[in-house]
Parts: sequence; C-alpha cells; structure tokens
Amino acid sequence: MAGQSAERRSVRVELGDRSYPVLVGHGAVDGLEALLGASRTVALVTQDGIPDLVDPASLGGRSVERLQIGRGEEHKSLDTVGELCSAFAAAGMNRGDVVVAVGGGMVTDVAGFAAATFHRGIDVVHVPTTLLGMIDAAVGGKTGVNLPEGKNLVGSFWQPRGVICDLDALATLPEREVRCGNGEMAKYHFLTGDDLADLGEVDRIARCVEIKAEVVASDEREGGRRAVLNYGHTLAHALEIASGHELAHGEAVGIGLVFAAELARELGRIDEGRVADHRRVVGELYGLDTEVPAVGSVDRLMELMSRDKKAIDGLTFVLDGPAGVEPVAGVDPSVVADLLASSLTR
Repeated sequence: MAGQSAERRSVRVELGDRSYPVLVGHGAVDGLEALLGASRTVALVTQDGIPDLVDPASLGGRSVERLQIGRGEEHKSLDTVGELCSAFAAAGMNRGDVVVAVGGGMVTDVAGFAAATFHRGIDVVHVPTTLLGMIDAAVGGKTGVNLPEGKNLVGSFWQPRGVICDLDALATLPEREVRCGNGEMAKYHFLTGDDLADLGEVDRIARCVEIKAEVVASDEREGGRRAVLNYGHTLAHALEIASGHELAHGEAVGIGLVFAAELARELGRIDEGRVADHRRVVGELYGLDTEVPAVGSVDRLMELMSRDKKAIDGLTFVLDGPAGVEPVAGVDPSVVADLLASSLTR
C-alpha cells in the first residue's frame, strides 16, 4: 500500500494496464472526479435511501444522470440491467462515458454488469456504501445478476476504473448491514491468519481489500486460487435462496464458514481446535449465528449447492486444511448430507 496516512489508504489491484486504485478512508469520495477521465456524462446508479455521498457539482461540470434501481433480490435481474442500459442510451452515453455505482453489493453488481454490456463495455467506478461492498463486492471485477435457478448465474468479469471506500458512509449503516459485512470480514481471518481484530477501522478494511486484491491479481477470472474468496459461500448461497433471501448474505456466510470447518473436520483435514477457532471468530468476535437454520430440507439444500458455480466434479467446497484454505472438488455428497442433517437437528 502506498501514500498512506492514518485516515486514508490506497490499495492497488495489480492487473497490468487494467490496474486500478481502491481508496479507503473518511472523505475518500473527494477522489472521485480524478477517476472520471475525459468522460462527458456520468450515470450515477444508486438506490433509494443510500447515503448521498456524490455531489454532482463536484464532478467537473459533467452531465450527471441519476438512476435508481429497486431494493431486494428480485431487482437483481436481467430486467434491471436492461432498464439501466436503456437509460444509458436515452442519455446519449457512449464508450467514453462512465457509470458510477453508489450503494451496496447489489448496486455494484448490477451497475457493473450493465456497464460491462452497454456498448460492449464502458468504464465503471464503484463507490460502495456498505462494509460488505467495501471489502468484497466492489473489488475484483465480478458483476452479475440472479436467475430463479440461483444467485449470480449471469454476469461478467469487468474491472472498474477505481473503487472509493468512503468510511463516512458506514456511520448510519443499519446493524444488520454491519453483520453482513462482518460475515465477509470473518472470512479474511482464515485466508491469511491476520489478526484483523487488532487493527483500527481504516487499516482493517484496507487489509481486507489488500488480501482480495492480491488474490484477484493472481487469478482474475477464478480459474483456481480466486475460489478461496468463496470460503463459506457454497452453503451460504443455498441458505439465502432456501430462505427466500430473508437470510442476508453476510449472515449466511458466517454460518457457511462454520459449516465448512465442520465438513473439513469430517474429512480429516482439520482438528476440533481449528473448528473452535471458526466458531470463536464468527460467533464471539463478530456476533454472528453459527448454526444452520431450518430454512430448507437437506434435499433442497443439497440441490441448491449442486448448482454452485464452483461445482465441476460433484460438490465443490472451499475448505481449510494442512495447506490452508483451498477449493476441494468431488466432496462426497453423503458426508455433506449427513452433516447437514445433524446440523439441522441440533
């Protein structure tokens, strides 16, 4: 990380000529105008109730089109992407213009995918306003929307021009949104072994971004190592769908992390002490639930996990082990089903 101060950090995602900065700190949004290049029009994509971080008057006289998308997973859809692209066209946007996504992970996912497809790709800058968005969704170029059959099944890898994590946005974040971010933050404890709890807010968020940036730089399109960023997500995505999205993403990831640790123990990859570490970080440090909720039958959850994007050879999980966290293909479904059944009856 370069150019640091106690209140501002800059982390670079190294991807050759497509490298970009992630600015982290209070008031970081003042760096937005510098990321807009020679664009004449900015499509500001957000949602109702999102903190009004971006002042159009601060964008160098550019024409600003403010566009709102709906709240709720039902709006994370191809229909919403089509509506955004039509609005871009109506505004006369071209390949030299920029989409600025201001909001949580849903906004950056949807707006990023719309930017990736309009005119076969225009620039996007992400301004995440949630902890989850800052440490996960907005960094790394993953964009996408849901289908009835599963989460994020349609999308693209489309790297942003830059990401701005203005921590002022977190001041009014609802408690549940904080928990969602904490679920993803818990994941980073196990990817590197860093004691994130000992870091201040700016350093802790910047360190999560740094870890993700390093993984993305080594495996941009998830051909191998990048799958470790999905630690806890195989069961989490299934729980989200089975609950009708009443269970939020970060909450589900926390549960998924503990389940993955228990599965690794069943497979002889880790011992009970390491499982206890997972329960301590997820349950005690971050105050998240660790037990699998009764939101679906074993058969339903198994069906949903079989649709996971990582699944190539049977069930694929990201699991802890002697070599650290890594994707493991061909996990015996009977072991998973038995563990789920015992978890649901605890």
